[in-house]
Amino acid sequence: MNKENRNNRQIDHVQVDIKGMHCASCSSRIEKVVGAMEGVERVSVNLATAKMDLKRDANQLSLDSVAETIAGLGFELVPPKEESLIEFSINGMHCASCSSRIEKVVGAMEGVDRCEVNLATGMAKVVVDPGKVSQRQVRETIDGLGFKAEAVSSSANSLVKRQQEIADTLRQLKKRLIPAFILAFLVMLVSMGHMVGVNIPDILDPMVHPFNFALLQFILVVPVLWLGRSFYVIGFPSLLRGAPNMDSLIAVGTGAAFIYSTWNLVEIGLGMNPVARAHDLYFEGAAMLIALVSLGKYLEARSKARTSDAISQLMQLTPDKATLIRGDKQEEILVDEILVNDLLFIRPGERIPIDGVIEKGSSSLDESMLTGESLPVQKGIGDTVVGGTLNKNGILQVRARKVGQDTTLSRIIKMVQDAQGSKAPIANLADRISLYFVPTVMVIAVVAGLSWYFIGDAEFTFALRIFIAVMVIACPCAMGLATPTSIMVGTGRGAQLGVLVKNGEALETAQKVQTVVFDKTGTLTYGKPGLTDLRNFSGLNDFDLLSLIASAEKGSEHPLAEAIIGAALEKRCKLHDPASFNALPGRGISAVVSYQKDAVHYEHQVLIGNNELMDENGIELAKRIQQTADEFAEAGKTALFVACDGKFSALLAIADRIKEEAAESVRKLKKIGVDVVMLTGDHEKTAKAIARQAGITQVIAQVLPEHKAEKIADIRKQGKVVAMVGDGINDAPALATADLGIAMGTGIDVAIESGDIVLMKGNVSHVLTALRLSKATMRNIRQNLFWAFAYNVIGIPVAAGILYIFGGPTLNPMIAGGAMALSSVSVVSNALRLRFFRP
Repeated sequence: MNKENRNNRQIDHVQVDIKGMHCASCSSRIEKVVGAMEGVERVSVNLATAKMDLKRDANQLSLDSVAETIAGLGFELVPPKEESLIEFSINGMHCASCSSRIEKVVGAMEGVDRCEVNLATGMAKVVVDPGKVSQRQVRETIDGLGFKAEAVSSSANSLVKRQQEIADTLRQLKKRLIPAFILAFLVMLVSMGHMVGVNIPDILDPMVHPFNFALLQFILVVPVLWLGRSFYVIGFPSLLRGAPNMDSLIAVGTGAAFIYSTWNLVEIGLGMNPVARAHDLYFEGAAMLIALVSLGKYLEARSKARTSDAISQLMQLTPDKATLIRGDKQEEILVDEILVNDLLFIRPGERIPIDGVIEKGSSSLDESMLTGESLPVQKGIGDTVVGGTLNKNGILQVRARKVGQDTTLSRIIKMVQDAQGSKAPIANLADRISLYFVPTVMVIAVVAGLSWYFIGDAEFTFALRIFIAVMVIACPCAMGLATPTSIMVGTGRGAQLGVLVKNGEALETAQKVQTVVFDKTGTLTYGKPGLTDLRNFSGLNDFDLLSLIASAEKGSEHPLAEAIIGAALEKRCKLHDPASFNALPGRGISAVVSYQKDAVHYEHQVLIGNNELMDENGIELAKRIQQTADEFAEAGKTALFVACDGKFSALLAIADRIKEEAAESVRKLKKIGVDVVMLTGDHEKTAKAIARQAGITQVIAQVLPEHKAEKIADIRKQGKVVAMVGDGINDAPALATADLGIAMGTGIDVAIESGDIVLMKGNVSHVLTALRLSKATMRNIRQNLFWAFAYNVIGIPVAAGILYIFGGPTLNPMIAGGAMALSSVSVVSNALRLRFFRP
């Protein structure tokens, strides 16, 4: 829950669960009613996730008032929990005094609101304020009383609970579905068997014993209606409240068929033209409709459960337990009990439970599930590690820096959940139509039935069949699910690829991008100096020469020295400590490097610096060497001269290197018709040198960070849809000004706050992945919307008998019901194809 103050208004932004929604009419109805309440700034209800995103003035409107309004519509708002419930399994309790003592002591702790201990089950439930008391403090207090408490892991409780609810729903649906189909098949067999050559006993022959024939169908169909009672329990109250939904359509359609057939059964029993009445029953239609629609709901629920697979996979990255180092001892604790500054022991093959810093050991870490980067990353002392990453081969001791909901993984999960609960503007049309869809269909069904009966001179049974077919073929669910299911799967797939999309609006905007503006430092380049060139003029090979130069620089803390040492370590050069070292401010360094090689002792006097240092020491520089140094400067590189034992030996160039994938990514962006611009505060000469390497022709240089937003605004004034790509640190205003802000996740803390899309890895190619994912998702949404609208636009007139007017067939209500059931399944199934998206 987020709160902000605007001119004495307390703006509260909250996302809550809504129970009881069954189709798009439900979600649209809630949006309309809540949106009209005084104090509501914005409301969005997502059918697929069953969540409501609400922004309101808390001074004008309380959440309880919103909950009451929603309850009046027949739904339930589940308020967010400010408190945390922790469950403990307690060993060592022997009598009531034990449980009472725990309740008294723990209940008196600051931050504990309630403590209930059950002696029979050995369980304790403790409600705490996480900001005042930790789970570990509660456990240690219980242990201090002489008992052994173990918390039931709660880090994945919400996931487990959600998955359990889904599994229970599917189990209940399946439990009702199988007998419903068996009974419906038996009703079909009795009612239509004699028409298809099935031998029916004379006692059930409609020509001989019409009452038996009708009564058996009635007996078989009643349990089917009972198994599908949710349609009536939900549908009729919604209709009476003036807010009919899909269940209302099924309830009215099948209810009409059942009541009409039951009346005919009574007339058969009274001997009123029994044989004719026996051929005018619709029990089988009601039974098969309930069975088919129930099947559709089951398949839809099963498919929807798979749309959140990506969230489940992310949540499963955090282990349940971790090893805490306390002095010389190690203790296994739940991850929920880890506190900031705890020292943790991480074995090979274990996942890092929190965000922290390595204090001892080194290893390669698999970060693929978080960043989409398949290659393991080598980490050592002082390096930061992220919770959820896999320790491949080394033993690590990690100091916790961020725990619980503050970890990168938790924030990513929250971001993906928020995105999945959001809506894209493209859904607005479907939402508006859904609100009036069911009442309109009911009117069409009544008008069509009455028209055929009074104007078309059709028999009542024909008009009834038309009425039922129109009622049951309409499917608001397909329209309601078309957008949110695609967004759920698309954003989930993006998270797996290291592309985090904040909301549906960003996803829709990304596919419209015409111009991508890249910040230079840290985005197109690595953001730190690196050795780009080594021109060797000595008698040594490049490997030995680099080893010698890097050894001389070991005593320096200058960024240029770090670049040289880094390049040497990357090539696995052996470095030696200099025997002597002297920093020469403004000029360079002087060092003596001595070492043994092949039993021979070597000692070299090394000078590294600018040409002034060379002049001072009488080192002559050839004209071509000076020309090369000037060329380096022209390219925005820093030239360093190296002399060894009084002779000029090498020319180095150091610069902020362009990322390897930058040029190829820019080429691919241009190929799909996107203009590419580089925006930087660097001098124009340096900027153009980097731009040439990246293949960028449009360069805006010498722009101060505070003026970058103005340049983005200028490009937007040209009518272009602009995406700004930066690290989110000094270009946050520019990211916010652009139509789409894409933040590189190398500065993940800031990036998550500043970008509409966050790239978990500082890889330029992921910009292309984000744009392609957006295009694929929006294409999927359009396919879903086309199918949903086309199905209803074509299906409803056909069900109303338009083809029959021109000599064509009518639509059997059972076929109409089956088509309706499969329409929403097809929409969800199409959305699930996004799980296989490849960049």
